[in-house]
Formats: sequence, C-alpha cells, structure tokens
Amino acid sequence: MADHLEASVTLPSDPASVSAARAYVVGTLAEWGLPADTEVSDTVRLIISELATNAVQHTFGQSPTFTVDVELDRDEHLRIGVTDSHPRFPRRLPAAVQQDNGRGLVIIRWLTAECGGRLRIRPTREGGKTISIELPWVVPVQPVTTAVQQEP
Repeated sequence: MADHLEASVTLPSDPASVSAARAYVVGTLAEWGLPADTEVSDTVRLIISELATNAVQHTFGQSPTFTVDVELDRDEHLRIGVTDSHPRFPRRLPAAVQQDNGRGLVIIRWLTAECGGRLRIRPTREGGKTISIELPWVVPVQPVTTAVQQEP
C-alpha cells in the first residue's frame, strides 16, 4: 500500500448528509483494506455518525457545508476529521443538561480511547474548527482457508 492515502468529501449541513458521510468513510476504508463487517469498521461508523451529526446540528445554520477528511499514513495511523465553518468549539454540558443530547463527544472520546487513539479539536484558518480522531490502523487478518483432503 502507499505511504499516504487521503480522501475527502464536502457535504451540505443537512441531516441526510450524516448517512452519506458514514457511507463515504466506510467505503473508502474498505477500498484501503478494512472490511466493512469488522468491529473496527463498526466503531468508525459510529464515530463518523457522531461527528457528522454534530456538524449538522450544532452549527445552527452558520456552516452551510462540512468536510470529511480521511487519511492513512504508512499503514499505521488512520485520521478522520470533520471540519465546519462555525467558530464555536464544542463544550461539555453539565450532566443535568445532557438529557437527550450533548453526549456525542463523550462517546467519540471513549470509543477512540478504547481503540488506542486520540481525539483532537483545532481551529481552522478560516475561523471554523476540525474535530478529528487518530486511530492505529489495524486491518484484521483474514483466516487462510486450506482444503483438507481426506484419504479414502
């Protein structure tokens, strides 16, 4: 595989774009060798769903689009980032306020840590922000099937 692979898609800040972002990331990773039916793929699917949902719900119409970037370095580090143009950074809400929502970054941080990765939030030059995760690239080893011959 190449030393560095990257892919990117920009989507409208619309609820329908969450599933498009999820399909784009899972499809890209499948092309890069991560089967879509693995636990790691399921974790990435949940993380990108939360990141894209946050970009749609919490920009309050001030970011007409969001961009999903996927990078793989030297078959070792996978980075997935979601960038929007809204200047406000996410904040942790008090537990009492977190009735129906507000737990997205907590979920992302926990899932990322469980995979041995990290979460980063950084500003963009244009005044928005990128929320990204970095995970170790672990492609499951496919079992080798060998034909067993039976003797008569």
